[in-house]
Amino acid sequence: MTLTQLNYLITIAETKSLNKAAEQLYVSQPSLTNSMKELERELGITLFNRSGRGVTLTNDGREFLLYAKQLYGQYENILEKYGKGGSYKKKFGVSTQHYSFAVKAFVDMAKEFDMSKYEFAIRETKTAEVISDVSTMKSEIGILYLCDFNRKSMGKLLQSAGLEFSHLIECQAYVYIWKNHPLAGEKAISFEQLEGYPCLSFEQGDNSSFYFAEEILSTNEYSQVIKANDRATMLNLMVGLNGYTLCSGIICEELNGSDFVAVPFADDENNKNSVMEIGYITKKNTLLSKMGELYVEKLKRYLIDN
Repeated sequence: MTLTQLNYLITIAETKSLNKAAEQLYVSQPSLTNSMKELERELGITLFNRSGRGVTLTNDGREFLLYAKQLYGQYENILEKYGKGGSYKKKFGVSTQHYSFAVKAFVDMAKEFDMSKYEFAIRETKTAEVISDVSTMKSEIGILYLCDFNRKSMGKLLQSAGLEFSHLIECQAYVYIWKNHPLAGEKAISFEQLEGYPCLSFEQGDNSSFYFAEEILSTNEYSQVIKANDRATMLNLMVGLNGYTLCSGIICEELNGSDFVAVPFADDENNKNSVMEIGYITKKNTLLSKMGELYVEKLKRYLIDN
């Protein structure tokens, strides 16, 4: 098994075509086919189902692809650190819950690279997809939070996915609202005061566990709830309906604008505040790429400064 074969495998899986993969890799299709047959013989498994409509991974192939991506990704990271640099475009992706500071750090990181030489991706998405993206190495880093309520379940899930959680910051809940909301001038806002306003939360999918909720105190009973799937829609609902969400209070005005405020949440005996521990997840026993290291550095710097 060679690194070249792993690269061939990854490219075929991405393009779903031997012809397209051969063109992208600048090799002949017979050479590519023979290389994959040799790899299959060595491994003792069938990697691809071949048909007139292209190629698809077998179950064994999908499992092996995860290891291939991890191994080849580490090779690229080492080459980037210590090699002279090749002509290939290095890929770097981040998957995150809906945090503007995560996007801000990504922007600051990307500015320090020649983006014509890299393929960057940032995905604001559901919690389960953040975990899946990092587990399958679609993204190198994922951003999410833990709290007393979800820590045990999320910890088991991360462990089973071969991921580890690294601490960034701890914070308590804030009520995030439009600056002209009737409660915007309060020094702190209680659960009782929020009763007449719709609670906004990010949609996690019909079958998702409530442990995946991005908002703290997600198990409370809310008289009005509206689901959204992106930050722009949620901000519009704050303006149009005086909606609110419970969040970390770490807001990037540069990206979200200055029309919104974060007011401390005032807990009570029945609605206790809970510390949010925000951090990043990565595959266990892997080296971060140069972009990954810089991204984490930018995250830490922004959180310290703000």
